[in-house]
Amino acid sequence: MEKKELTQQQSLALINTMIHKARESYGDTGRDSIMWGVVITICSLVKFCEIQFGFKLPFDIYLLTIVAAIFQVVMAIKDGKKSKVKKYDDAFLSPAWIGFGVCIGLLIHIINLLYINYMPMYNEYVNVTGHKPAFNLGEYITPLFLMLYGLPTFITGMGCNFKPMLIGSIICWLCCIITVYTNYKADLLLTALSAIVAWFIPGLWMLSTYKKHKKSQEVLNV
Repeated sequence: MEKKELTQQQSLALINTMIHKARESYGDTGRDSIMWGVVITICSLVKFCEIQFGFKLPFDIYLLTIVAAIFQVVMAIKDGKKSKVKKYDDAFLSPAWIGFGVCIGLLIHIINLLYINYMPMYNEYVNVTGHKPAFNLGEYITPLFLMLYGLPTFITGMGCNFKPMLIGSIICWLCCIITVYTNYKADLLLTALSAIVAWFIPGLWMLSTYKKHKKSQEVLNV
């Protein structure tokens, strides 16, 4: 039985289908990845500057992550209503990132409550002894965030065979280990680095790919 050669129309239809599938893959424009990369980097660097230069904002800069989490949930619901077809990877990717946003908000809430109870004891210790305690609670909180940052990044990298995010997740977890042994200022810089490598750069990669696919699709539709 001879193999039938594809006609020009069939070839164009096949290419168009492939482009459409690529366009409908995780992240589309890389919006969520870029958003988290920017938000976490800004939060970390601002907190670093507060410590380094001795000033304090009238609000906790990490509250921006809660805003980002709410934005992500709202946009996910909005995108879900717009999408007529359920993408195959939505079954695990969307819940993973929505759950990540929720966990970030919960972790920040728990840590704030922890500090409310910890700071009176800390201040009393300083007043009695005249020096700060050797144990610094903040130095053991950053690793918890980095551990959490790596999880949805790893799921996305493995699930979509997207190496930039897979590498990013590994860097998050390596930084998680390192921050256990470094001071808080170094922890903040490592967090900013992790956010850039794990989310911002892969997000830009996805955005570039999306634009190329969209441009190719526009050419085919002409």
